[in-house]
Amino acid sequence: QVQLVESGGGRVQPGDSLRLSCGASESLSSFGAVGWGRLGPGAERDVVAAFDSSGKPTYTDSVKGRFTISRDITKNTIYLQMNNLKPEDTAVYYCMGFNFHGTGNDFWGLGTQVTVSF
Repeated sequence: QVQLVESGGGRVQPGDSLRLSCGASESLSSFGAVGWGRLGPGAERDVVAAFDSSGKPTYTDSVKGRFTISRDITKNTIYLQMNNLKPEDTAVYYCMGFNFHGTGNDFWGLGTQVTVSF
């Protein structure tokens, strides 16, 4: 069973930073793509940052310049550095692994809550 376990969430003030981590039970190369999604209050779950199949990082427009995705393949871990956080970044953040071994199966972690407020 593939497992993705997130950590690093919390409550911060606007302008603060957080770093999320996600440990995978499988090699990151087992997935066609890996990344981070989020589900905010009253919103649909969307992908905020990911490494595509070529290893290129991609970001949704609302986080460009503030969030940075990185990975350590030796530790099967991906990270999301979030700077200059805004209240609208408040969400449950999920680690994602897509197209596991080319099967088309996608996996999500249980999520970690990020709350940005005064």
